[in-house]
Amino acid sequence: MNADEIANCLSEEFGDAITGKNVEAMDPWVEIAPEAIADVAQFCRDDEQLLFDYLRNQSAVDYLITDARKAKKLEIEPRLEIVYHLHSYPHGHDLVLKVLLPRWKGDVEGELPECPTVSHVWAIADWHEREIFDLMGVRFTGHPNLRRILCPEDWVGHPLRKDYEFPLEYHGIRCQ
Repeated sequence: MNADEIANCLSEEFGDAITGKNVEAMDPWVEIAPEAIADVAQFCRDDEQLLFDYLRNQSAVDYLITDARKAKKLEIEPRLEIVYHLHSYPHGHDLVLKVLLPRWKGDVEGELPECPTVSHVWAIADWHEREIFDLMGVRFTGHPNLRRILCPEDWVGHPLRKDYEFPLEYHGIRCQ
């Protein structure tokens, strides 16, 4: 199947939960409503036409442009985006799934946005989601072991967010 056929298959199955797509991109992508990602992931893995048996990568992008003129020109609203790179070994096709999240849950600064886990679909997501939680500050609901993976447990903040302010010191050790 090509990217357009895959996107149409997902649209037929999930309707309004498919919120966007670009099948002409270098890495064709389909945008999924956050609450539907676990179901879409399960379908992508199990459907005989798709068989996306490999989660190649899962990452997050912080779309925060601090220069107001650039933000207006590019028409980008501040948000976080979870990106899932899928591959099917049986069929040899690829697809990217995207989930758009607010930077803060309920627009309350410090309240981490939430996204359902896909760790029950692809086991490797366990580690990817822990890394995203640790460095970007996204809480994956239903995750079996969501805790920091790179930063110490008592670290404050999420260092890959664009508005992160690195501490001057940590437990008496100079950081900057």
